[in-house]
Amino acid sequence: MTNKLYIIHSMYYSNFFQIIVLSTTLLLLSKANISFSQTQKAFTGMLEFSIIEINATNNTDTNKMTIYTNDTITRIENFTKKIGKQVTIRHIKKNKSYQLITNSKGKFAIQNNHNKKDSIKKETPYSFKKKLFKKNIAGKKANRILVSHPNFQQPVEFLYLKKGYKNYLNIFPEIPGLLVKYSIIKQDCILNYELRKIIEYIPNKNLFGIPSDFQKVSIKKFLEQITK
Repeated sequence: MTNKLYIIHSMYYSNFFQIIVLSTTLLLLSKANISFSQTQKAFTGMLEFSIIEINATNNTDTNKMTIYTNDTITRIENFTKKIGKQVTIRHIKKNKSYQLITNSKGKFAIQNNHNKKDSIKKETPYSFKKKLFKKNIAGKKANRILVSHPNFQQPVEFLYLKKGYKNYLNIFPEIPGLLVKYSIIKQDCILNYELRKIIEYIPNKNLFGIPSDFQKVSIKKFLEQITK
């Protein structure tokens, strides 16, 4: 009788242990799947940036950039006092874009293939160093990275969103996420970008198409048209 009870108790504890192990495994797998899905979460919506332009004489000018994305295609609208509105529509996976330009010669959608590599590989003048802790910007917690450049008087802190956000801007491939505060060195000025507004929604699909009254041309063809 004692042996039978011992066998029953052993079977009970063995089954109980197996259930605990199985439950723990399922829980870990569940958490891993949740974590993976959060990392891969697509963003669709609108991002609005302010642009502070600082020229060689330290004069400043404020402009704006708006990005619409459905996570496959982006529409970037730049607004400057000098040029006005500029629109670029880019397919993220194909890495190709159209720049929409309207002038006295007509309406043009200039094709650009970003997959083409220059025969001469240029080294970036920027260097990057990650920083600990995060910083809030436009209601989001952003990662920090310290960026150096010969034209910066001292290293500048960039901010970026990592989980769930792709590099919709197609700049600084060294940074694993979406930049929300950054600076770009131009020949005659420095452009400081900062995220002011982020809205998650499904944008109208018409935003990502080329209007029918625009002529699709290569850069070479466009230059030929405007110099006639």
